[in-house]
Amino acid sequence: MNNIKTFLLIGCSLFFVSTAIARDKEKKTKIETVKQTRLMDERVSELMADRVGFKKDILLKELSSINEVMLEEELAMEDLMYPADELYGSHWENKWVNPYRNVKIEFPDSAEIDCSHFILPIDNEIKVTSKYGPRRRRMHYGIDLKVYVGDTIRAAFDGKVRIRSYERRGYGKYLVVRHPNGLETVYGHLSGYLVDENEIVRAGQPIGLGGNTGRSTGSHLHFETRFLGQPVNPADIIDFENGVPHQDLYVFRNIKINGRKSNIYTSSNTQMVYHKIRSGETLGHVARKYGTSVNELCRLNGLSRKSTLRIGQSIRVSMAVVPGKASSKKETSDKTTSESAVKQAVKEVKTTVEATSQGVTDSSEPIYYRIKSGDTLGAIAEKYGTTITKLCTLNNISRTTVLKLGRKIRCS
Repeated sequence: MNNIKTFLLIGCSLFFVSTAIARDKEKKTKIETVKQTRLMDERVSELMADRVGFKKDILLKELSSINEVMLEEELAMEDLMYPADELYGSHWENKWVNPYRNVKIEFPDSAEIDCSHFILPIDNEIKVTSKYGPRRRRMHYGIDLKVYVGDTIRAAFDGKVRIRSYERRGYGKYLVVRHPNGLETVYGHLSGYLVDENEIVRAGQPIGLGGNTGRSTGSHLHFETRFLGQPVNPADIIDFENGVPHQDLYVFRNIKINGRKSNIYTSSNTQMVYHKIRSGETLGHVARKYGTSVNELCRLNGLSRKSTLRIGQSIRVSMAVVPGKASSKKETSDKTTSESAVKQAVKEVKTTVEATSQGVTDSSEPIYYRIKSGDTLGAIAEKYGTTITKLCTLNNISRTTVLKLGRKIRCS
């Protein structure tokens, strides 16, 4: 009997012990499960957070890209609304082909002209009927292209129509378009207009119809290229045999008369060349672009290799040939014609040249600044070491003028 009691006691003890062990094990299992669940939840939360952050970064980059594109489009549209405003100083009128007629201005020594978006203004086969230069005791400031009455005439570049007018003894019906690259193009002897004054046009857009109006002996398009009102031989810019620019980027130089700046421009490739510093450019970059050395640039400009280059600063590059312009017999002939035209032009504008160049001694190019958010005339004047009055004078504005975002203003 005692043995049975002992056996039952031992059995009950083992049962309770095993039950307790099972409960402990189950409890530990539950605890481990809870820990694993929490850990998994934390990891899932981290992954979701990373995913959200990643998506947010992508979205921010996309928004940034969209903002940049929108800003570029806005600036491009503003350039069309106020074409080459940094050069012409908001001087916009609808009467004279030369907007600076009877106005004294300071002409820059040189200027870069982007011709990469040029579109031939006629659709039919190219036939030059009269070149730029002296003709019957007077200057012919453009080039004549054969067209028939009613043929479509197109804009050579993006721009804005400055003049739509008529001259009975001159251009006949004609248009003048100002372009953001600084050029103005003239389209003469038209039979009709397809655009209005102050209208924005795109390169290749129909703007008029070919004709024989004004002082003309047959239907043709009289086509001119002008810079700051002064005529430049279109053949210096455009290869009319093939209907394309000679170069995408042209550097035009102001001819010096008696050592002083004039108001006559040429693309002759033997003149002094200047380069305007852009963001991120170094002396090495400029030297490679123009096929020269850093030492030569330093010598020409009185710089050292450690000199800080300011955005908008003009540095002299060389007196040599402009890169990318090969010589040929045709070019030699064109150069002779151009020199003859220049001599004639010098003779005709001698009085104007003397007036505009009187007292000019500074050969550096003007410096321009593009307006950013929050800029004021005072801050810009302080930055460039000038005065608000001088800024207003240079840009034909007043102290209360609203500064438009992206607009370029002249600072020196």
